[in-house]
Amino acid sequence: MLANDHLDLDLNRLLDALLAEQRIAPEAALAALERAKAHPGEHPLELIAAIGHPLGLDALCRWLADRVGQPFLAIDPLQVDLVRVAGLMSAAFAQRHGILAVAVDEHSVTVASAQPYQHEWEADLSRSLGKAVRRVLASPRQLRQLRPTFLGLAHSVRGAGLGQLPRLGELEQLLELGARQTQASADDAHIVHIVDWMLQYAIEQRASDIHLEPRREQGHLRLRIDGLLHAVYAFPASVTLAMVSRLKHLGRMNVAEKRRPQDGRLKTRLPSGAEVELRLSTLPTPFGEKLVLRLSDPQQLHDSLETLGLEGALLEQWLALLQQRQGILLVTGPTGSGKTSTLYASLRHLASPQVNLCSIEDPIERLEPMINQLQVQPSLELDFASGARALLRQDPDIIMIGEIRDRETAQVAVQAALTGHLVLSTLHTQDACGAITRLLELGVADYLIRATLLGVMAQRLVRTLCRACLGLPPQDRQACPQCRGTGFHGRTGLFELLQVSTALRARITPASDLAALRQQAEVDGLRDLRRHGGERVAQGRTSTEEVLRVCG
Repeated sequence: MLANDHLDLDLNRLLDALLAEQRIAPEAALAALERAKAHPGEHPLELIAAIGHPLGLDALCRWLADRVGQPFLAIDPLQVDLVRVAGLMSAAFAQRHGILAVAVDEHSVTVASAQPYQHEWEADLSRSLGKAVRRVLASPRQLRQLRPTFLGLAHSVRGAGLGQLPRLGELEQLLELGARQTQASADDAHIVHIVDWMLQYAIEQRASDIHLEPRREQGHLRLRIDGLLHAVYAFPASVTLAMVSRLKHLGRMNVAEKRRPQDGRLKTRLPSGAEVELRLSTLPTPFGEKLVLRLSDPQQLHDSLETLGLEGALLEQWLALLQQRQGILLVTGPTGSGKTSTLYASLRHLASPQVNLCSIEDPIERLEPMINQLQVQPSLELDFASGARALLRQDPDIIMIGEIRDRETAQVAVQAALTGHLVLSTLHTQDACGAITRLLELGVADYLIRATLLGVMAQRLVRTLCRACLGLPPQDRQACPQCRGTGFHGRTGLFELLQVSTALRARITPASDLAALRQQAEVDGLRDLRRHGGERVAQGRTSTEEVLRVCG
């Protein structure tokens, strides 16, 4: 047995077992013993993992699980039904015994622990719940991090759901994550805690969007991670509506107006001090307002074209187009395909003290110090077209128009290009050649397209293969904490760059055929999105199924 007389894991016995199996060197064992003197309360597995030998904490936990005959579980918060498990034991009971309920069904409850020989709590828990206890071994670090989150959130939800909807006091527009309002009522404090948890958790999980969706009995929280939505939590209906009201207030929206869609913006500060911007959008539904928050990752604020996935000849060709003094460059793709990120990265590449960069956006997604940014405001009759006209009077060198949506905006973009400006913008089309036919549909004359259009880049985002579990057996991949068993972690771009050649210009006519344009583009060397996706698969960066899912 690897425990002491109190049934706690014993560091010396663990080290003896690891040495006997030649999993660590004697020097590493001595280093762990020295560390234990300075950190007497640290879990033995964490002491061993901290000395930096090849066995990390997860590997040590898996080794221990095999030794004691208990399954190892890498807890994925997105896979835990917090509504069902949070009320199974008190916070004091869970803290005292170092355990956490992670699953429950009709007959049993699954409990995670980092002390496999401790059993005194099992009988009490089984008797109080009337269910069998199924034990799993988990990382002590994960248990320590998740226990207050799981149990504290459940306490806040119960407290917030007992009373009426909380009143909203005066709140700072910059929300400090983890901070409580000391002068708020009990219900206010619960709602503050829930909202703080939601925002911090979404950021930790690398979510791009947060969905708060009211229903008749419960509201649902879902996160979009790497392009896919994941269900996270179900709140009582009253709590969901209170969360929406608080976030509306923080976003400087009209809290009393619940019949019309609204847009807002707020900033939240991480414990590390970094700020994250969030864009808010509400939508009236039969059960209350649905709220979606779009997160702007602070790490992406300084993304370069290379980190977005542009590389090699494709990058060189795009950079060459950006060096043109006048003309139109378009980025196309569906919503959420990374068009805005590409535009910002391109503008950052062009920014210098000798250049006047101006943009008209709806809304301004990222504040850039080198760009003079203007936001569309329909209430003031300021749209893309009128905003672009105003920018032309500001002596610009380069203009970014957030999106060409209508004929008027398209004509202003063409006029700007004809008068000696480089114009960057986006269109919603399926591929690069489709941008030409779309401009024709918007009423732009074919000869103006021939005179101004320099290039079009279509793009998509695909999930990248998880490096932590790549090559592992399927049963081990299911427990991967990095990707939650999906096999993917993070995203990268697929690109299709159309350079408007002389031959292609000749094919741009009032009756241009998309197939003919595409055929000429391929003759000119166009690589379509699927071909670029195939290269990503060959590089081992994504899968064939993922490319087909995104590109069709």
